[in-house]
Amino acid sequence: MKITNAAIIGCGAIHTCHAEAILQNPASRLLAIAECDADIGLGLAQQYQCDFYTDYGVMLRDPHIDVVHICLPHHLHQDAILAALAAGKHVFTEKPVALNATEVKAIRQAQSLSGRLLGVCYQNRLNPSSQKIYAMLASGVIGNMLSIKAVLTWSRGGAYYSDSPWRGRFSTEGGSLLINQAIHTLDLMQWFGGGIHALKGVVDSHFLTDVTENEDTAMASMKLANGARGLFYASNGHSTDSPLLLEIHCEKGLLQLHHNALWLIEGETRTLLVNDLSPAGNTKSYWGDSHRQAIINFTHSVQYPEDKNYTSLADAEISLNMVEAIYRSSQLRQWITIE
Repeated sequence: MKITNAAIIGCGAIHTCHAEAILQNPASRLLAIAECDADIGLGLAQQYQCDFYTDYGVMLRDPHIDVVHICLPHHLHQDAILAALAAGKHVFTEKPVALNATEVKAIRQAQSLSGRLLGVCYQNRLNPSSQKIYAMLASGVIGNMLSIKAVLTWSRGGAYYSDSPWRGRFSTEGGSLLINQAIHTLDLMQWFGGGIHALKGVVDSHFLTDVTENEDTAMASMKLANGARGLFYASNGHSTDSPLLLEIHCEKGLLQLHHNALWLIEGETRTLLVNDLSPAGNTKSYWGDSHRQAIINFTHSVQYPEDKNYTSLADAEISLNMVEAIYRSSQLRQWITIE
């Protein structure tokens, strides 16, 4: 069996999804972690039985490391990705891949020169419900998509931002609700729609005006590549994290994702198609189990490049462009075409 040696840069909350997936995969080994907080890093290194570095630049000199996982705050993604690619490592990064299109361009050039794989963690594509929706739309069994509606209402309070001051600022997070919590939903909408042509959106701050300089609420209308309409609403102003509500109206029926269960509605008949898996390990309930699968898939793609099974930079760039387009549309009050 091929063994891929992995390393993690950044040991915040999300890193546990990566560490557990690596440790549970017989085809991978966690060789090292890099964390600026020495107390945290040393404790985790003992727990994972791996090497520890405070400087990821030093860690990247290890020739035995094959894949580097980026679990840093948004504004640190670009530098870490560029450094890892320059060191000849494959890269698997948390979303967003970068803060904006300018940073994506620099990463694209670096990846092209490196010849290495770059995967972005859009794990919600691997949810059982997402896979079922995509397959049914591709097969045409329920006809053409006419419209898609997505509603995401989560809860984020003042402590969420004050405990991590990089959040809620354009300079360090690249935005707020859209680029952090809602970008997965935007990605699913365009993925199901075969891409996106244009959108018109509005962002505003309601309940979190005093704790973030950016939006806590957003909505948008979309013209998808397959000819369908898209309707999107998201907010961090709810009192709890509600599961994503998704409805896809097709010529022969309605697909409805409600409370993590996917239903096919045909007239008066409701058929349960699939339930999303329960989370494993220390993941939060709304992260699901697909994080683990996304990491396993990328490891397999590193070992067998002919089996591409991950979200590439080009794939991930679309939803980031959607985020920027919604901000621009909100300022200009007009439709924005997405290249």
